This record gives sequence, C-alpha cells and structure tokens, in this order.
Amino acid sequence: MNAITTEALAKKVMDWCDQLAAISSNPENISRFYLTPEHKRCNTLVAQWMREAGMETWVDAAGNLCGRYGAQEACAKTLILASHLDSIPNAGAYDGILGVLIAIAVVEQLYQNNITLPYAIDIIGFGDEEGTRFGSTLLGSRAVAGTWNPAWWKLKDRAGISLQKAFIDFGLQPENIHSAARNPDDLLAYLEVHIEQGPVLEDENLALGIVTAIAGARRFAIEIQGYAGHAGTVPMPMRKDALVGAALGIVLVEDVAKEFNVVATVGKIECGPGAVNVIPGHAKFTIDIRSGDDQLRDQALAKIQHELDLICIERNLTASWNEIHNAPAVVCADWMQSLQASVLCDMNLNPYKLMSGAGHDAMAMADICDVAMYFVRCKGGVSHHPDELVTVEDVALAIEALGNTLKKLAQ
Repeated sequence: MNAITTEALAKKVMDWCDQLAAISSNPENISRFYLTPEHKRCNTLVAQWMREAGMETWVDAAGNLCGRYGAQEACAKTLILASHLDSIPNAGAYDGILGVLIAIAVVEQLYQNNITLPYAIDIIGFGDEEGTRFGSTLLGSRAVAGTWNPAWWKLKDRAGISLQKAFIDFGLQPENIHSAARNPDDLLAYLEVHIEQGPVLEDENLALGIVTAIAGARRFAIEIQGYAGHAGTVPMPMRKDALVGAALGIVLVEDVAKEFNVVATVGKIECGPGAVNVIPGHAKFTIDIRSGDDQLRDQALAKIQHELDLICIERNLTASWNEIHNAPAVVCADWMQSLQASVLCDMNLNPYKLMSGAGHDAMAMADICDVAMYFVRCKGGVSHHPDELVTVEDVALAIEALGNTLKKLAQ
C-alpha cells in the first residue's frame, strides 16, 4: 500500500465534501436533515470511506455514524474525534462534515503506515447538531453523552412527523436510545475539528486556531406593551409608543454588549397594529446573548433588563421577558489546549487561541469527558451559507495538526 501525502489527503477530503454536498433533499442547494433518506445515504457513503481507512463501522441507536480504529491493547481508552453530518437549509459544504472527514483522513494515514496507538479512536458523524428538523439541537451528541430527554419523543417536524415516528421510519428502535450513551470511564477525551464560522482567523492571517471555550447562550422573547393611538391626533409627549421603546431597547442591547465585551443580537422584531397611521401599541423582539464567561454574560443581561425597565417607566410602557433558551458555557480542557499549542509550535504555526461564539457537539460531550477543538479558517468568516469556503492548503494543515496531536497524545 503506497502512503498518501497530506496534500493528496486534503484534496481527497475536499472531493469527499463535494460528494456529500450532492446528497440533499433540495436539488438547488445543500439541505440534509436528521433521520431523512439523505441522512441515511450520507451515513452509507461516509461509512464506506471509514472502512477504506481501516475502521469498523456501525450506526448507533440515535442514528449517528460511528467508526472505530482499534488500539494496541483491547482494554485501552477511547479518543472520540467527531462533528456533525447534518446541515441547515441552503447550507455550505463544510460546516460539520469537514471535521468528520479530516478525522477519517488522519486515521487513513495511520492505517496506511500500519500505526496503532495506545488508545482507540472512534470517529462519530453526529446525525443532528443543527436541530433543523425537530427544533432541538445536539440530539445526536446528547444521546452519546447520555443526556437524552424522553420529552423529545413528542417533538414534531413541519410535516407533523414525531421524533419517535422518525426513529422507527429510519430503522431505529426508540426504546434502545440509551444504548447510544458512552461510558465516561472508557473515554480519554473528545476532539473536534470545525470551520471557524467567523472572521477572526482570516483577519489574523492564520489557518488554524485553538478553541478556549464555547460560548454559553441565553435567549429571550421580550414584549413591550404600550397603547395604540391615532398618528395624527396624539401629541408626542402623551404617546405610549411600544415600538420606540423596543427600538431604544435594541440600541441598549448593542451598547451594553460592547461595554461588557460579550456578543448580543436582536434577530427578530415585530409590532402591531402595523398600520402606517397608527402608533404601535405593542412590540416584540428577541435577544440572543453569548459569552465564554457565564457570569459576565449574566451581568450584561442584568444591566440590559434594568435599563430597559427605566426606559419603559419613562415612557409609560411595560416589558415582559420570556426565556426561551439557556445553555452554559463550556471550557475546553487546559491540558488539551497545551497539547494543541505544542503541536502548532512544532509546526511553526502561531498557537492562536479564540473562543467559539457558535454552539458545537463538544458542548454536549463535555458532560462526560474533557473536550477540545481546532478551528479551520473559512473565507470571509462566512458559514451557514452556500458561499462557505476553505482552502486545500488549510485543510492539509488541519490534517497534519490533528495527526500530530494524536501522536503527541500517545506519548
């Protein structure tokens, strides 16, 4: 068997990405969702590549694709290399899948060079990270982490198909879901490669980065209640304009986020009655606020809540808050970050560290083992968009870095 170069492996990974991009429920774009025929086709193709790389493969009780590369000793612990194979609607070609395919390429290098390590390697292609079909994210990795919530069985997709029915249609047995869970005592760590989904690495002219933490996010729906009135007859000082209150609140969100060095976004707003000649009597908007430091995030949030209350008092408005999401921040293991930094220094690369503002499967896996992540530069920081792009050169560096990390971990 002729050994394949890292550059050739990188080109192979890019070709694999193109092949998976063609597996879509929509011929016009990339749309591949959990427990669909496209999910099954994707699992089948990636399993073929895993077996060619010397791995034993199976689909677990949650529909995740798993591949194992054995260790020198049968009782050795397992390092999990993973990311996700599902997508959002109209997705890019690299989010999630690049991490799975880079891991397969690294194992293929080991296999071709007849190298086994003192730990086993399990590569997992998680079936659902995005939450597109059923609305609850990280279903695949939560099953593996043993944190499956039975209430999820009642979740339904847009066609009215329940998660439980989708399992059965996919050929899975819902009552076996707990068999997907891994024993923490068997695990060495979890390591995920992922595109950055942001512009920092490109701005720093760096191909790779080491993730320090994954931001904890809280989301709220806020309703401002005022009083509708005629646009021509109610004097300005006497108005209870809910939309103006919401607008001031939105500016407040941005100002406080900058002050506390967190990220916060108002992604949705609506108002009523919605007529050009009527003062808005009520308005709704959302807040998504994130930080790698939960305490700092919550301090910023408290200030937003307090100052929005003052705005409402001044304008005779009321504000009601409904929390719709709350996920704590996850810190990547210090010892893994040190190992990664040593690897990048050995490669004469800057061991640049950055936080992830986006959620990842590593967040679920942190419940059962230490986690770490490498980020790969993506052009313009664009992600969740058809223009998502990485280069062969950066993919080659990612393959080399991951391979070196596995070898250094073995030492």
